Amino acid sequence: MSRADGILAFVKRECETCALVHPLLARLRAAGLSVRAVVQDEPAHFADLAPLDDTALEESFRHDIETVPTLVRIEGGLERDRIVGWHREEWRVFLGDALLGADLPPWQPGCGSKSREPGVHERLQARFGETGLASREIEVGEWEDPMEACFERGWTDGLPVVPPTDERILHMLAGTNRRPHEVVGRVPPNLAECTVEKVAINAVMAGCKPEYLPVVLAALEAALEPVFTMHGLLCTTCFSGPVIVVNGPIAKRIGMNWGINALGQGNRANATIGRALQLIIRNVGGGVPGELDRATLGGPGKYTFCFSEDETDPTWQPLSVARGIAPGRSAVTLFQGDGIQGFIDQRSRTPEEITRSFAMALSAVGHPKLCQFTNAMLVLSAEHYAIYRNAGWDRARITRELHAALLRPGKDLVQGAQGVGEGIDPKRANEAVPKFWEEGLLIVRAGGQAGLFSAILAGWTGGRFRHESQPVTREIVE
Repeated sequence: MSRADGILAFVKRECETCALVHPLLARLRAAGLSVRAVVQDEPAHFADLAPLDDTALEESFRHDIETVPTLVRIEGGLERDRIVGWHREEWRVFLGDALLGADLPPWQPGCGSKSREPGVHERLQARFGETGLASREIEVGEWEDPMEACFERGWTDGLPVVPPTDERILHMLAGTNRRPHEVVGRVPPNLAECTVEKVAINAVMAGCKPEYLPVVLAALEAALEPVFTMHGLLCTTCFSGPVIVVNGPIAKRIGMNWGINALGQGNRANATIGRALQLIIRNVGGGVPGELDRATLGGPGKYTFCFSEDETDPTWQPLSVARGIAPGRSAVTLFQGDGIQGFIDQRSRTPEEITRSFAMALSAVGHPKLCQFTNAMLVLSAEHYAIYRNAGWDRARITRELHAALLRPGKDLVQGAQGVGEGIDPKRANEAVPKFWEEGLLIVRAGGQAGLFSAILAGWTGGRFRHESQPVTREIVE
């Protein structure tokens, strides 16, 4: 591309404003003004403007063109000034002609530059610009399948991943204002430094959209809180892994599912946000099953377990607010959880009945004779919640009444009682023993409008260490 002094007019044929000013530019060139068209689509259409072919969009990228037409004044090989779109008075000043464009409307907006079309800017950045990416690039052979290469190098969770090209990584990084080289934290088990860029790489591999990235970052930060004991979750022989619950406006904005099949498949945001966190633990931290990940059986949730809370009832206090986040703010709560224990009660119709019924099911978490040994999350469906709502019970009362219903005589729970070896310390035989710590029962609303079915997510056995292993809630910074 020539850097000779003069005017560069960035244009494309399909732009109505470019078509409007084309004859004017041609007259100016014929009159001796040094003006050349930099054409993004069909150079031949602008033959009277000594067109420069920019169908590769390199010059549009290097000049950071967002709108066509854009006039750029070059002096001494450098840009000195520019104007965007068509505005008669601005053009007259820019070109020093007080009579310019008298036959044209006074103003008309331009069109989007082809270099700014979705996905194009990132490809141009990767091809022509400084990417700023610091992660080591792995060369894939000409005849090698990139997806198979990810399998062979152990970068997947057993399912195909999206190959993380520079273009895709840059596109993902557009989802946050945080700098790519910012260190988010050290990821266990290897305590490897994880940057925002590495988070973006794994979010690409998981299939995330850029707008999910703030949620993934917040989830990772929550997982790296010492009290979440992510290292313990990895090396345990239990079933548990991170369960991510999203609250606040971002859940709706990115299209998360809190309704029908909220804990199942079919929603991209739910599926890929949870998967991204698991891939970061694997690919950055080294948490590989069969190595430090020692789960006896594991569970499907170790692929991904992420959903959002149903906040459609304004009288319900969201989980994040109950855990200290300001109302109206977006947040993630990470819970060390197992798979789903289904709960069915289609006959209880009062809050007292359904509470006793829930207590029966919750008493089985971990083991019916183990207490204050794990935490639990109750996922309350719409029809079960309606029983409480219609009776005027809020989150605080539901939680309080469930704890009361879960109190049991210690003599029935001690080791050896009822002919079962498992149980609590025999010294507690004369106590009324609560099933969970006061803060160890989390309640979340989710699920479709029909069906008297709720779910219980048992917590990790590390929850017995009350002050050392806890769920973590963190605000999402966008």
